[in-house]
Amino acid sequence: MKLSERYTITLNYFATHIPDAETELIYDSPYQLLVAVILSAQCTDKRVNQTTPALFERYPTPAALAQAQVDELFSLIRSVSYPNNKARHLIGMANMLVSEYNGQVPMTVEELVKLPGVGRKTANVVTSVIDRQPNMAVDTHVFRVSARLGLTRGAKNPLQAEKQLIRHIPTHLVHKAHHWLILHGRYTCTARNPKCAACGLKEICGYYRKVHGS
Repeated sequence: MKLSERYTITLNYFATHIPDAETELIYDSPYQLLVAVILSAQCTDKRVNQTTPALFERYPTPAALAQAQVDELFSLIRSVSYPNNKARHLIGMANMLVSEYNGQVPMTVEELVKLPGVGRKTANVVTSVIDRQPNMAVDTHVFRVSARLGLTRGAKNPLQAEKQLIRHIPTHLVHKAHHWLILHGRYTCTARNPKCAACGLKEICGYYRKVHGS
């Protein structure tokens, strides 16, 4: 099967079965999404969504968060992974938003990655969700699913996978494809014990053929 056919089948399947896929993080503004995505690193969206209401009530704006004390912020996010580092990153990020961007979240990857605690994946998420920019955030789910389905080949790191996916996914679908791959990896193509029997893509899946010999 040609690689282009593999992409067409995969994208058509997702468009049919989860057409309205979107982030499962709960947010009301670019600022809130940025905070939530920073908190979500190596942590579940469910845990982040349980954590952010109290945080946003206490620090509703970047200016408010910039004035936070590390120990006070730590107490609000202690249930997420690496709360001490994330508390410092969030305060640093808020200070930079206030001093460099008038309290507004910039909407380019190049500007976002300059903020403390913001890597390429986080910047891609924020710009694709808020602005529907054709940026592909590659997390562990996207990396795993795209490799198993044969959408990426030989990618050794998220950036290599990102470049391959961007090359073959139509620009207007990139922001949705990110969520399609994440949700498929989160609920069907799980790292352990993937639900292959329930997967409508198993006929084109190299992983399925390797494991089940069909």
